[in-house]
Amino acid sequence: MGRGKIEVKFIENPTNRQVTYSKRRNGIFKKAHELSVLCDAKVSLIMFSKNNKMHEYISPGLTTKKVIDQYQKTLGDTDLWRAQYEKMFENIEKLTDINNKLRRQIRHRIGEGLDMDDLSFQQLRTLEDDMVSSVEKIRERKFHVIKTRTDTCRKKVRSLEQMNGNLMLELENCVIHPQFIFHDGEEESTVTLANGASNLHAFCDQYHTHLNRHQHAEEFKSNDLRLA
Repeated sequence: MGRGKIEVKFIENPTNRQVTYSKRRNGIFKKAHELSVLCDAKVSLIMFSKNNKMHEYISPGLTTKKVIDQYQKTLGDTDLWRAQYEKMFENIEKLTDINNKLRRQIRHRIGEGLDMDDLSFQQLRTLEDDMVSSVEKIRERKFHVIKTRTDTCRKKVRSLEQMNGNLMLELENCVIHPQFIFHDGEEESTVTLANGASNLHAFCDQYHTHLNRHQHAEEFKSNDLRLA
């Protein structure tokens, strides 16, 4: 039995429509490749799905631009790029006009250029108002930056003052007498101990250690005197 004739009409079901598109796309690409190889034909095939996804086939050794250039050359008077060139030139003219206006405004703001002589009194007054407004915005931003930096410095100062207060409390808790501590028959001042300590806690610990040794030495001497 032969295959039944399929009615060509739009497929309502999205899934079936996508499956049919994929199968027939692969089939037409296969036919294009066979035509290119068997007949040495130059084939360019471009397809866009409903979702604007592009699929393309080009004969080996060709590019789409070469095919379009040959198509344009074959037709003669047809210029496929003329409309695009015209749009590009229009866009360039608009950008050039905008650039010239911006340059003119810059010259006006810095008070240079011959364009200043062509300005009327009202235009000069408007320019002056714009510059005053710009200066106010710049000054406001400058004061904001200064205030932010000042607040940061004040926070650092308060933090350092708090650290200094904590260190002073720790120093008061360490009962240090301005006396010399005897160690192995030599005198060492508290200043020497402080210089040898890495921080306040180490200094206090070292001081109490030497103080205990000195007290033990004094007790030992007292015991020797009583025995004598």
